[in-house]
Amino acid sequence: MKYFFVLLLGSISLLAFGQKRRINTNLAQKACDRASLYIGQQAYDRAVEQLNEAVYFDSTMITPYQQLGDIYRKLGVYSLAKKNYEKVLGLDPNFLPLTYFGIAESELNTGDYAKALTHFRKYISYPILEAGRRLCAKYIADCEFSVKSVASPVPFKPLNMGAAINTADDEYFPSVTADGRKMIFTRRTKEGENFYMSVKKDSLWTKAEYLSDTLNTDYNEGAQCISQDGVYLFFTGCNRPDGKGRCDIYLSKWERGGWSEPFNIGEPINTEAWESQPSLSANGRTLYFSSNRLGGMGGYDIWKSDLGVDGLWSIPVNLGPSINTPYDEQAPFIHPDDQTLFFSSNGWPGLGKNDLFISRLDSLGQWSMPINLGYPINTFGEENGLSISRDGKTAYYSANRADSFGKLDIYSFDLTEPFRPKPVTYVKGVIVDQDTQKPLEAKIQITDLGTGKSVFDDLSDSESGDFLATMRIGGAFSLAISKEGHLLYSENFRLKDEKFSEPFSITVTLQKIELGRKAVLNNIFFESNKYNLLPESKIELGELITFLTENSHVEIEIQGHTDNIGSDGANQLLSENRAKSVYDYLILNGINSSKLSYKGYGASYPISDNTTEEGRRMNRRTEFKITKK
Repeated sequence: MKYFFVLLLGSISLLAFGQKRRINTNLAQKACDRASLYIGQQAYDRAVEQLNEAVYFDSTMITPYQQLGDIYRKLGVYSLAKKNYEKVLGLDPNFLPLTYFGIAESELNTGDYAKALTHFRKYISYPILEAGRRLCAKYIADCEFSVKSVASPVPFKPLNMGAAINTADDEYFPSVTADGRKMIFTRRTKEGENFYMSVKKDSLWTKAEYLSDTLNTDYNEGAQCISQDGVYLFFTGCNRPDGKGRCDIYLSKWERGGWSEPFNIGEPINTEAWESQPSLSANGRTLYFSSNRLGGMGGYDIWKSDLGVDGLWSIPVNLGPSINTPYDEQAPFIHPDDQTLFFSSNGWPGLGKNDLFISRLDSLGQWSMPINLGYPINTFGEENGLSISRDGKTAYYSANRADSFGKLDIYSFDLTEPFRPKPVTYVKGVIVDQDTQKPLEAKIQITDLGTGKSVFDDLSDSESGDFLATMRIGGAFSLAISKEGHLLYSENFRLKDEKFSEPFSITVTLQKIELGRKAVLNNIFFESNKYNLLPESKIELGELITFLTENSHVEIEIQGHTDNIGSDGANQLLSENRAKSVYDYLILNGINSSKLSYKGYGASYPISDNTTEEGRRMNRRTEFKITKK
């Protein structure tokens, strides 16, 4: 209906400009008077009809052109607004200062930045109210930025994602899992907003399917984000019976082969205000979102909330003036590196209604000044809903372009180097019982050994045993997997540079707690030829303490092993001292010594070939054996 109305306005206006006119000021004034009544009633189609009639009877009358420009600008039909404002200025350049603002705003919103800059500067030269002066100064900054940006375009070759995903309806807010195999997006049809999903097979995206009747309802659902492993879906639901405000944030989980009944995540994130457009950090413990709640910088701001160990979300924190302005900041996307934030804003200098920006988190936890992604990624139109692949190379967003299937379509494009987040890889695994080979639901914890912060803390799928977790390139990480009645499993990932960017695929076999069984503690660290525990070891030692506390009936022997470099005596002593260091640490932290023993085995029991460095690394290990069940 809106598009029909815009076309109707255009045809009426062009008809009035094209017909031969007869001067009759009296009839023109009467038409203007009727138009004023319709404007007061917001009956803009009738007002436009009367104003065009006034122009027909007296083409020298300025007021109808001014009012036509104002109506078209209000309706966002900026090309027709410009034509009418140009008529006003042609008849009398000093008729009304606001004409210069009107035509400048219309020019800004059609990409005519140089002319807009001239007209904004003209308008601000008049004695105007302070609020108008601030807005005009903001628009001048937009125009100055835009003129420079258009003169220095960034590389940009958007690729329509094709008929498998896009239709004649609107598709937007693409969300892709870390493995790049699933895309969930919002589609708006005449029935409303709902979720659809496409799966990549080989290199092709399958035809998008309606996601779920559990998620898609008679209400509008959209503006979603998917966790890196594809298990958790946060989304925006509006005007629902359990809503706290007009729009709230909801959560659903993929479990037992389907999506769970979504629930309102409640206070303190959702309020009587508008909360929307969630984005989840890689570790699943920080949620970014947009809201116009009280306490912000003005308009819509970006906020964040952290999930505590008690399972409750913290009171949201505004990201502050490094990100937010007195205008609108929306559609946050936090990359899996947890340090790069993309968002949409009409407050920072840009090329139009909403532009895409990037900001990075520094070592002190401060966000950098946002950088506009540039022209032609950003245009005089509205850019929104950007997401980035885990390797930082591919961006996904929505736009209405010449090759669109009808309206908004989802596109991908290569993100240039200056805007790329830090690369991220992932470990994808399946957990099974060693004896039965059946999948297990087990607890998975991945920790950054450098910071001690959790990167992933969740359960594997109860039916398949699958899990997926991301890790940033350049860091070192510990993986710990635990399950009631089973031994611990640990692994270590040291991702020094981008050569480690290929994903890891592992199958983890958990051993039931049985007499004589052993588990290697891959995250116990010592300096070369020394036995003092390095600080990074505390993470794994904490897991071992938990295991012994939860299995108080179990007794273990801590075993130290070395490679075959050096004398047998030196290796024997070193292995025993290392085992004792672990033994002492456990006792110091509350484990009863009666449950523990330790022994060094030197190089006597290698588990790999000592002729290679990797083999020797594997042989230098600490493990424990069940000595009493």
